[in-house]
Amino acid sequence: MFKSDYEIKKELCEIGRRIYNDGFVAANDGNFSVQIDPDTYYVTPTGVSKGFMTPDMICKVDGQGNLKESNGPWKPSSEFKMHLKVYQSRPDVKAVVHAHPPIATSFAIAGIPLDKLIMPEAIIFLGAVPIAQYGTPSTMEIPESLEPYLQDYDAILLANHGALSFGCDLNTAFFRMESTEFYAKLLFHARMLGGEQEIPCGEVKKLVELRKQFGVPGKHPMEKLCPGCYAGDDTCSMSPTEANEKYGVESSAAYHGFQPLPSQVCPTPSSNKDIEGIVAEVTKKVLEQMNK
Repeated sequence: MFKSDYEIKKELCEIGRRIYNDGFVAANDGNFSVQIDPDTYYVTPTGVSKGFMTPDMICKVDGQGNLKESNGPWKPSSEFKMHLKVYQSRPDVKAVVHAHPPIATSFAIAGIPLDKLIMPEAIIFLGAVPIAQYGTPSTMEIPESLEPYLQDYDAILLANHGALSFGCDLNTAFFRMESTEFYAKLLFHARMLGGEQEIPCGEVKKLVELRKQFGVPGKHPMEKLCPGCYAGDDTCSMSPTEANEKYGVESSAAYHGFQPLPSQVCPTPSSNKDIEGIVAEVTKKVLEQMNK
């Protein structure tokens, strides 16, 4: 649906109010943008509370972040470089949101990725959320830190900084920010209650298939998180974390991206003969140690 420039500016202001009222930013924090064409973007201004923006404050910039139209005292966010990196890497993305949602940002500060498969809705509509390495704000360090994740994720935690989400339109990008914070909040509370229980690998596959049926736009990392579901037993009751531990595969979301798990991550149950052989081998080793 076609939207006028004024309508786009109003939408940016409305998202700003929602982000501010949700407590996802404080003072003048946060920035977001919308792509109009490959060389035209609307960007939130720097030095302004996102909860109190008006359409005349929104900046129109080119593909290098330079103003395309005079905008009085208002200047585009200095972090627009981060947005440009997303647009350049993901042609499907038309809007980017950066904020500091408290719980998700706390995970980013603690160096804990949101990579536990605990909610069907999160698996279907968001996927996992990795952490990009720390970079100095307003420099090229943050855009460069995003590079390993942009082809597989629609939301990224920024180490010691906040979160970034993006989508095919501004509402989708904002909803992914909301979902990231809600996911972090649930994981935080679950750990306070004794620890999360992940959804089994076999069920993850069903949820990923549902995502495809729903036609959810964007990227999704679940096939990398649990590839064994696609090569092994659909009824596997092992969680992805248990699979990582069992097969010695390092959990991946923190600073290096998800690593593929071995194909036997969700194996069919071992036969009695296999188990007897393992027991016999272990018994032999123990007796050898005792007789030394």
